[in-house]
Amino acid sequence: MVEARPHWWYLAGPVTVLAVVIAGAITALAEHVPGWVDWPILAVLAVAALWLVGRYLRWVTTRLVVTSNRIVDRRGILGRAAREIPLSAVSDIGYHQTIFERIIGAGDVLIESAGRDGQEVFPALPRPAAIHNEIYGCMQRYRAGYATAPPSIPEQIDQLDQLRRRGVISEAEFAAKKADLLDRL
Repeated sequence: MVEARPHWWYLAGPVTVLAVVIAGAITALAEHVPGWVDWPILAVLAVAALWLVGRYLRWVTTRLVVTSNRIVDRRGILGRAAREIPLSAVSDIGYHQTIFERIIGAGDVLIESAGRDGQEVFPALPRPAAIHNEIYGCMQRYRAGYATAPPSIPEQIDQLDQLRRRGVISEAEFAAKKADLLDRL
């Protein structure tokens, strides 16, 4: 099982901009610029800080999870969006890295599945080659029949609880699925 959020590089742009704006603001204050310049400096500082906070919240709330049966992409700050791709529907998987991304260990994972128009791109993931290999291994095990026998109901509830604790599924999703599983007993 793999669980990944975007690479730290996802935050580099806003952090750099905020650092440059702070340095510029300090320089402007040290140079004793006219008083009317203070307001534009504060506005630019606020915009840079908001960009960083927004990007950080997106980074924290974005996850790619690979299970023995599916690939789950969850994202959202206030609203939530999720998509699940069953391993049985995956027809092609790859990854892409620029030279710089290879140096820092980031890249995009590309998944093509039946019923979709083109490739699904999961951008800026850490260790894309390792994620690619794990998905490929899960696909092979699934297609070989190792993932066709579902775990027992208590094992499924335990797996759901682990996903809930990591924030992959919500409390309501956990409760609904748990009730469904317990009804099968």
